[in-house]
Amino acid sequence: MSTDKEDSSFSRFKSIKRKTVTVSPQSLVKDSYLEPGLTLPLVIQPEIERLNPITWAQTARHEIENQLLKHGAILFRDFDIDTVEKFEQFAKAISPALIKYHERSSPRTEVGESIYTSTDYPADQSIHFHNEQSYTPSWPMKIWFYCKTPAQEGGATPIADGRKVLSTLDPKIVERFRQKKVMYLRNYGDGMGLTWETAYQTTNKADVEDYCRKSSISFEWKDEKRLRTRQIFDTVVRHPRSGELVWFEHTAFFHISSLSAAVQEVLRAEFAEEDLPFNTYYGDGTPIENSVLEEIRAAYKQHAVAFPWQKRDLLLIDNVLVSHSRQPFVGPREILVAMADLYHSRTQSFAASS
Repeated sequence: MSTDKEDSSFSRFKSIKRKTVTVSPQSLVKDSYLEPGLTLPLVIQPEIERLNPITWAQTARHEIENQLLKHGAILFRDFDIDTVEKFEQFAKAISPALIKYHERSSPRTEVGESIYTSTDYPADQSIHFHNEQSYTPSWPMKIWFYCKTPAQEGGATPIADGRKVLSTLDPKIVERFRQKKVMYLRNYGDGMGLTWETAYQTTNKADVEDYCRKSSISFEWKDEKRLRTRQIFDTVVRHPRSGELVWFEHTAFFHISSLSAAVQEVLRAEFAEEDLPFNTYYGDGTPIENSVLEEIRAAYKQHAVAFPWQKRDLLLIDNVLVSHSRQPFVGPREILVAMADLYHSRTQSFAASS
């Protein structure tokens, strides 16, 4: 038989409403930097064990976008992402529509749906700083890098803030490029570099011609199998979202002087200058001075940030704010790449990303 006191206590218990406890995505991870005073990249790591990275990324997507726009690059470290499939799922949680590698300039192997190996260049060669596909009228706003296997030695992917690079360059050089722009010359089918079939992912010449006309690319068929193209672009662009001015290009990377002296000698002995696999000029066709190219490289070097890859690292960069490169390495190295959020500079529009 219940007492009045017991009945009263039970009534109060029934009247208590369950409170909803909200756990924010930010409370599940911790933010830091690689070293004091260095804000590129932002480093995000799980704060709790057994955090589902895909679910977390879906709920944190808006915050990740804001942090990327602020810092230019985010390094996701120690997340449970140990397969190519998980990498693809994580990337799609932030960027639902990954894009294909179009108008190619380097050899890559597709290992998943829009997941590629990083540039398949020899291990002993450096890859100079550049913004991915800045030689085309449409480029990815986001680049994902996933470390499946770190190299035994070297193999870092240095990054550099294009805002800082621009502010470091001599204003006279910047103004010259703003007036003249840069011209990218490419030759296909001469036995060096990619074929036009690989670069444009077609065997139909009419498709190539249609693409070139729509992309304002000057082209000429040197014969049935050999193609030469020229295209002119800005090297200083305004970020489509933040409105900031940045240095954005392939100018020094695509210039023949970026190659070793031995390779340059072989190419110049084999080809006339207009038949080199690739080269760069001012937009009016005049040569770019060596001193200017060296200043561009020096500006990148001054602002370069490099760190050793760790297995399962994911690096997300804003491809307009931040350029990237590659150091030589020893031993097996597997870095996978995905691209997202295609931006069309001619129409100043984005392809659908969700």
